[in-house]
Amino acid sequence: MGETSSSQTVSTRLRRIAEQAIRYPEMVFTTLAHHIDVDFLREAYRLTRKDAAPGIDQVTAKEYTLNLEENLRNLHSRLKGGRYYTPPVNRVWIPKDEGGKRPLGLPTVFSQCTSRRFI
Repeated sequence: MGETSSSQTVSTRLRRIAEQAIRYPEMVFTTLAHHIDVDFLREAYRLTRKDAAPGIDQVTAKEYTLNLEENLRNLHSRLKGGRYYTPPVNRVWIPKDEGGKRPLGLPTVFSQCTSRRFI
């Protein structure tokens, strides 16, 4: 899969953050929000699996894509305004071939969650 100008920008931003963390290990990151813009979120969405099961909010990638640009702008606004809350991961148990079960976490697709109602 070829890189787009957006993915190079995202990769560059992530590399800078990682380099800063290595160079200044005593520094505490209180937020990374200033590194995130709508292009960053669009590229992150492009890299997500679109066939995955929905998370706790029951929103599928297909549903999220229907209004992708509006959803990404809304998400960006909530991130910048401190109104975004990460919902819990939906835990399901998958049977193992040799018996027993293993846990599987189903995260949301850029959740629409605007409150802590899932917590």
